Amino acid sequence: MAQQKSKKVWFFAIPLICLLGYFIWDAYSQPSIKDLPGDFEEVAFVRNEQNKGGIIRIYAVTVGDPMNAQYDQCADQFPTNDYGSVTKVFFFDKHKPFPTTLNIEEPHYDDKKFEAINIQKRYGSQK
Repeated sequence: MAQQKSKKVWFFAIPLICLLGYFIWDAYSQPSIKDLPGDFEEVAFVRNEQNKGGIIRIYAVTVGDPMNAQYDQCADQFPTNDYGSVTKVFFFDKHKPFPTTLNIEEPHYDDKKFEAINIQKRYGSQK
């Protein structure tokens, strides 16, 4: 009788353990900007302190291979929120000077010193 109960426990435990293992593997194997062509690397980030209204996020990302870079797919990897939020991603050539700090106010970096090769914006949906 005890052996039959043990089999029932394992009958439910093994699939549950496998399912839990899959969830953990899936959570840690999500694609990142490093997986995309273009040799992307995030070098600076700033976010407004606004907790009511739209959230503004500004990113500076360097690009090692500008000719093969997938800017659109890279910008899609950064978060956006609902209710009028905006995420701006500024791409800079890795082999030229690039900012390591950003400001929430425009211009977000010293545009006389640094030159963005691409700028992507993502807007949150209005619900």
